[in-house]
Amino acid sequence: MIRVVLVDDQELVRAGLRPLAELDGDVAVVGEAADGRAGLSRVRELRPDVVLMDVRMPGLDGIAATREIAADPALRDVRVLVLTTFDEDEHVVEAIRAGASGYLLKDVSPGDLRAAIRTVAAGDSLLAPAVTATAMRAVAAAPPRLDDAAVAGLTERERGVLVLVGRGLTNDEIARDLYLSPATARTYVSRLLTRLDARDRAALVVLAYETGLVRPGG
Repeated sequence: MIRVVLVDDQELVRAGLRPLAELDGDVAVVGEAADGRAGLSRVRELRPDVVLMDVRMPGLDGIAATREIAADPALRDVRVLVLTTFDEDEHVVEAIRAGASGYLLKDVSPGDLRAAIRTVAAGDSLLAPAVTATAMRAVAAAPPRLDDAAVAGLTERERGVLVLVGRGLTNDEIARDLYLSPATARTYVSRLLTRLDARDRAALVVLAYETGLVRPGG
């Protein structure tokens, strides 16, 4: 059972999300909160698998709350899935940099919402295609961090894997592209997470664009 906490300042939204999330029987909403500060308290109390986090809330907003969750070693297994009506580039990038593992708009279909919860709970990242492209264009518009010491220290194969992660390929697709076994591809991705101090694949995607290894459409 995937345990979820809902954090959204609109009670009607929370009331609607609960039955949608729980429909298939493998997700249980174990707590709710109406702002980021209360959400943090519930997360620390309940230690859920996934937090469905709104962005704009009174007091502590969703991005700041996500940053605190990601920075707390006691919550290292908690994954944040940002769910919002706002698709501005800066919100997407800020959420990922803060430690969010996924970003969806509230017009997502019920089935896709549940699939996203499962994906994030399994330790993978998920970014809505509609917002990923615009977010990565915003990241890539800045001067590339070509002097990034961590990326410069990667092996040629590790850089190649990072490029493919940045392009959105799954581990199986990376394995096929580089003629590796799926297990070896997973090992390379895990090594990148460690060497680059990245929380998850979403952070690797942003890093790949920030350092200029991947460009929009490239």
